[in-house]
Amino acid sequence: MTDNKKNVKKTVLIPLLFLVIISIIIYLVTEHFNKAKFVRYPAFGISLPSKYEIHGIDISHHQNNIDWDEVKAMKDQNVKIGFCFIKATEGIGRVDNMFRKNWYNSKKSGLPRGAYHFFIGSKSGKAQAANFIETVQLSKGDMPPVLDIEQANGATPEQLIQRAKEWLQTVEAYYQVKPVIYTYVDFYEKYLSKGFEEYDLWIAHYLQQDKPRIQRKWIFWQHNEKGRVNGIDALVDCNVFNGDSTDFKEFLIQ
Repeated sequence: MTDNKKNVKKTVLIPLLFLVIISIIIYLVTEHFNKAKFVRYPAFGISLPSKYEIHGIDISHHQNNIDWDEVKAMKDQNVKIGFCFIKATEGIGRVDNMFRKNWYNSKKSGLPRGAYHFFIGSKSGKAQAANFIETVQLSKGDMPPVLDIEQANGATPEQLIQRAKEWLQTVEAYYQVKPVIYTYVDFYEKYLSKGFEEYDLWIAHYLQQDKPRIQRKWIFWQHNEKGRVNGIDALVDCNVFNGDSTDFKEFLIQ
């Protein structure tokens, strides 16, 4: 090989190598900053992803009697409770026995609230939607209704998808607001990854202290199920909202 050919080869390879190195550095830096930094907050009893501005909880009858004024007033450093999802209904005929009390008192405390329905895959989507609609009265400042779907209950994928869409469409038509879907990563990827992209996603993901292991956009992340909150005797699911205070206000029912 002549010296000229060697020089040409070096001239080509060196910039390419430089670009590869720069690309790797950019990728590693981006991945680092995309990861949620968890910081320990003693009052909450757990570590919280600190890069998110708005934190909240979800509760049901399992949390027993709740002092909502204490929940609203709680603050550890710069973190306070900014919203709460409350279980309303399950299946066709079940209403959470603490829902009405929690629904009224959370509103009275001034905490933004939302109601969710625990979906039973083996039951009619329309009948389950009717149960939710008969139970939950939404008003200005509430969060959109939530479909909590995490079990097939013996339904085939086709049946589950059809019934979930029945619930979502019936509830949206009644309240004139698009519902949110709550589920965990593996269930979403198995059953809901196609045909539900138009709905905001509330994703449960505890396994690693990172952003949720899912490729699509999400609006809420349930990152821990063992939080402690003033005014609640039992452990609580903890969540973050994926946006700032302006985004959150726009998310609420107008």
